[in-house]
Amino acid sequence: MSFDAHQCPNGHVTYPGHPLCPECGEHQTETIDLSERSGEVVTWTTSTATPPGVREPNTLAIVEFDVAGTFVRAVGQVTTEDVETGDIVEPVYVEELRDPEAGIKEPESHEWDGYRFEPV
Repeated sequence: MSFDAHQCPNGHVTYPGHPLCPECGEHQTETIDLSERSGEVVTWTTSTATPPGVREPNTLAIVEFDVAGTFVRAVGQVTTEDVETGDIVEPVYVEELRDPEAGIKEPESHEWDGYRFEPV
């Protein structure tokens, strides 16, 4: 699974990617792997009323990545409840962000892996 931001020829970076840049309308042609970068927690929250199969409590963060002077944000789960605004985090791959057997989707119909943010 990739954790890719997308960049257009004018240098605008977005996550998740879009076929056309939301800022200038150019085709986004380059991908930037965010899984190899550190980011800063902009804000976070802990949810105690989670969807079926999602761990409870579930701490989520908005993380800002610096991509050559352009900032792009991503939201995701945090590996711990011990996180603060301003913390530096790294994406870590996990095979199951939620229990595939819980909920209404057939387990084979969906990808369950992804990235969580871990404080460094």
